[in-house]
Amino acid sequence: MKLKTRDDLNNLKSQHQVLLQNRRSVQPVSVSEAQGKPRQVMVCGGTGCHASNSPQIVEELKAELQRRGLAEQINVLQTGCFGFCEKGPILEVHPDNVLYLEVSPKDVPELVEEHFVQGKPLERLLYQDPNTEERIASDLPFYHSQMRIALRNCSLISPEDILEYIAVDGYQALAKVLFAMTPESVIDVIKQSGLRGRGGGGFPTGLKWELTRNNEANNRYIICNADEGDPGAFMDRSILEGDPHSVLEAMLIAGHTISASHGFIYIRAEYPLAIHRLEIAIKQAKQYGLLGKNILGSDFCFDIEIKYGAGAFVCGEETALIHSIEGTRGEPSVKPPFPAQQGLWGKPTCVNNVETLANIPPIILKGGDWFAGIGTEKSKGTKVFALAGKVNNVGLVEVPMGTTLRQIIFDIGGGIKHHKTFKAAQTGGPSGGCIPTKFLDTPIDYESLIAIGSMMGSGGLIVMDESDCMVNIAKFYLEFTVDESCGRCTACRVGTKRLHEILTKITEGKGTLDDLDQLEKLGKTIKDSSLCGLGQSAPNPILSTIEYFRDEYLAHIVDKTCPAGVCKSLLRYDITDKCKGCTLCAQNCPAGCITGSPKEPHSIDQERCLKCGACLEKCRFDAIIHH
Repeated sequence: MKLKTRDDLNNLKSQHQVLLQNRRSVQPVSVSEAQGKPRQVMVCGGTGCHASNSPQIVEELKAELQRRGLAEQINVLQTGCFGFCEKGPILEVHPDNVLYLEVSPKDVPELVEEHFVQGKPLERLLYQDPNTEERIASDLPFYHSQMRIALRNCSLISPEDILEYIAVDGYQALAKVLFAMTPESVIDVIKQSGLRGRGGGGFPTGLKWELTRNNEANNRYIICNADEGDPGAFMDRSILEGDPHSVLEAMLIAGHTISASHGFIYIRAEYPLAIHRLEIAIKQAKQYGLLGKNILGSDFCFDIEIKYGAGAFVCGEETALIHSIEGTRGEPSVKPPFPAQQGLWGKPTCVNNVETLANIPPIILKGGDWFAGIGTEKSKGTKVFALAGKVNNVGLVEVPMGTTLRQIIFDIGGGIKHHKTFKAAQTGGPSGGCIPTKFLDTPIDYESLIAIGSMMGSGGLIVMDESDCMVNIAKFYLEFTVDESCGRCTACRVGTKRLHEILTKITEGKGTLDDLDQLEKLGKTIKDSSLCGLGQSAPNPILSTIEYFRDEYLAHIVDKTCPAGVCKSLLRYDITDKCKGCTLCAQNCPAGCITGSPKEPHSIDQERCLKCGACLEKCRFDAIIHH
């Protein structure tokens, strides 16, 4: 069915809004009141839940409902990510608004019996408040402080059905742009909104569109940067898996605004589910006349093509990404000229990341003032974070700009795992800084994070606790940037390798105070002289940990100890007088360095000790310590 006019789109929306009328009801009914009424069951279908058998849950649920004669009144759908990844797979029932967590295929018969036959929630699969131990069916604390704009549809609709997207105002922003706005007025709205690039740079989106449009050319291009390479980051992937049409619609809007007729989505080949759903979305958009020639009966023609990245982190940088699409080596260019001036095949090119684009349709529909009313003075709207590491509630979080680290980690994230002490948070991926406890109440926005030696980046947020060694953490991130450097500029190619060598020397107990000075001097030199953002920000983990955790560096260098007990070369295992002579440690020592008679205290030959920790793990009397 091709939509030939704006009225066709509105009619289709009206016909299918009934699909969504009982989802996320403002006034949910009780489970017993919902008996016999049409119901929607949404099953999380993000990559994480896929790995935990959510597709099998869908199949089992459909089969069980069919067996009990309930299939006609209960619709089962797979959605995108619910965000609460720590507790996936998640299943939500509407209009009851009941959330079930950590569901497995074997739970399905009991869940159907209890919820849909008996009319009462299955208590054991509900969220349990860790403080009161109360079971909660909806309105979970994880979502209390969140505001979902970029993620607005990710757990609400089926990402593989264009009709569901249309039912939630999908492609209405495009219709408004085509028939009720000029390109100049679109740019004005985006500039008014204060939307800045969510890929890390924070460049004003409206200004980027304006600069691209104002450069004279017979052709221009739009590129969606979906090359999400930060360790622990999964924001863009989740949007593409849960709401691919929102990105397509935004690209269409951007294409019309800057007079482009072709767009590219540059996505990591390691994202098979996101690619699969994008392919479905593009095919459906073409079937309905929302991609291709004369869109909605206008003279606007636009097409979108998917290009696969090969896993190079540097291709997240816009000029390297452009070179990769062109079929050449993915390495950055000297700027200027900027892509808005000379980008893909020498033509003006606008590069926006996935999250930036996901914000465009609601801004067009609700206005720039609406979006600008969220966030802080210079950082408007919301930001999606991939909350990971030593935090209880690992998951995808979207909060207004200006929300503090403390709110994200402790209110939404549920605090530190195993009741340990918070030590640091790293924002901005491998090139971000490590933020200590004293900055927990720092509002998260572009300027505030830069002021304390970190950066927004694309939205990775890794939490560390007392058991993490900050010197080793810095070394870990340097290993990543050394591997991912494209090698074009000496500062990054050689400089990051030298930094890594010095850090290795320190973690092995061979460092000197001179090495500490060298780290700082070399780090600042690399920041100032690297060609692209990868090299310019690579020293951030080192410089921030030296500034805020200098005592740990000194412990490694001066005292030859690792306070966190992580760096193996600096560990020492000793057997105390608690030893009962059970011989378990000696039996399990791979180096055979533990000696002693049965029922007599044992000892460790430090010269032969591998520092593997096998003895500590096997000891039943807490007789072995490491320091």
